[in-house]
Amino acid sequence: MQFAYQARDASGRIRDGELVANTADEATAQLRADGLYLMSLVAREAKSKVTGPSLFQKRVHRQDIIYFTNQLAVMIDAGVPMADALNGLARQCENPTFKSALSEISRQVEGGEDLSAALNRYPKYFDRTYVNLVKASEASGTLGTMLDRISVQSRSELETRQQVRGALLYPAGMLVMCIGVCIFLLAYVFPKLMPMFASKQMDVPTPTKIMIFTSGILTDHWYWVVAAVLAVIGFLLYARQQSWGRIAFDWFWLNVPVLGPMMRKVAISRSMRTLATTINAGVPMLDALELSAGVANNVHYENCWLEVSRQVTSGKQVCEALEGNKLFPSTLVQMISSGEATGKLGQVLNKVSDYFDREVANAVKTATSMIEPVMVGVMGGVIGTIALAMLLPIFKLSTGQG
Repeated sequence: MQFAYQARDASGRIRDGELVANTADEATAQLRADGLYLMSLVAREAKSKVTGPSLFQKRVHRQDIIYFTNQLAVMIDAGVPMADALNGLARQCENPTFKSALSEISRQVEGGEDLSAALNRYPKYFDRTYVNLVKASEASGTLGTMLDRISVQSRSELETRQQVRGALLYPAGMLVMCIGVCIFLLAYVFPKLMPMFASKQMDVPTPTKIMIFTSGILTDHWYWVVAAVLAVIGFLLYARQQSWGRIAFDWFWLNVPVLGPMMRKVAISRSMRTLATTINAGVPMLDALELSAGVANNVHYENCWLEVSRQVTSGKQVCEALEGNKLFPSTLVQMISSGEATGKLGQVLNKVSDYFDREVANAVKTATSMIEPVMVGVMGGVIGTIALAMLLPIFKLSTGQG
């Protein structure tokens, strides 16, 4: 069977390719032996079914997957056979794209395939963490409980993502408003005043000269301004897809004032919650560490977790591998150390992840409360400077100077 894969090498660079293997597990083992961290793996024949004419497919939202997971957990705990549960959920699904995927998964399960193997054919909807947790629970006979835990964790992650997005939308909206007001003043108001300044043949102040020059660029050479903005946006989008660009962007988000502490706690919270869930589910430590790296959504934390995995492979404990790492607080390392020393790492990680979930909520509130006065101050400073540049010549005229 031929698989298309996307993986990350030791330097953080994303690599795409194809390989031939009998099963998805064998393909994963091959990539790991080559020193690659697997991000997605799709059987070639399944890929065409999932992607298809994506332009005309309805998007599958995270809420759809959470609802499916929760309902499947309830039906399995109620004793409904797996195939019947999947068929029922497929019939009830209102999203045609997701409905098609569930129908195909149901047919594969009816044909004797494990649920985890069937889900693994659809990495666009069910990521590696999801599939590995299902696979571990199938081996331990706790599928219903695990699916319920996955739905709770997914809902918590969705709420965190929405909180962070809300915290980022406010400054973004304020920035757009500030830019709009500045453009209005420079492109519409200033040109109305410049003839008056020219008719008086007065020597305008330096701030006004700067604004006149900027206004002239916006009104007479606006197409160059638009081209420059589009070029910058295009470069940023291109850079975000490159390994060096990801490193730069992710470093910025970790160190930017106000938002940086929040982004650090979000990355740690996501990783610790996944590590706790996977270890408690019986997933091997090395796989759990790789999955924790995959959900961090920050290349610096991903590389840290992958380095921890390599050191654990060489015989070190997790706390030893994290010791001295500036991205992780010392209290976190101490709690992990106590969990490893007492043999209760899973329980300790649950408490740690709960603690960081609360920290994320507090960090979002703190960032939101701090962003508001900062943005108001920035907008007031920028718009006030433009207004002052307009008023200075008028004051000069009113006093009979110039």
